[in-house]
Amino acid sequence: MIVDTLELEPDDFAAATGWEIKPEGACKGEVCVPLGAGAFDAVDVAGRLGMAIVRDDPNDRWAIGPESLGDRALATAEAPELVLDDLDGNEFRLSSLRGQKVVIVSWAPY
Repeated sequence: MIVDTLELEPDDFAAATGWEIKPEGACKGEVCVPLGAGAFDAVDVAGRLGMAIVRDDPNDRWAIGPESLGDRALATAEAPELVLDDLDGNEFRLSSLRGQKVVIVSWAPY
């Protein structure tokens, strides 16, 4: 999430991250992380969820990264279904490699 201030409203935080702020804490699906009492503080919530916060000084913006609960960089190691054409033009599904270790290399010219 890219923002120009860390003074966010709970609804804006939820819309950008998927973590809904409820009385029992920050919740996503069936997972709830307890929050401290008091007013909503995006920096505190991001810290409790293991989200990195990085400032881009030249552009006066902040980047708040995805959650890393349990000190893991990814919330899950399951990739979404990906369907692309192989070099011969045949349909290839990432799920055909399920159970194997896979490295995905991507490139963009921009």
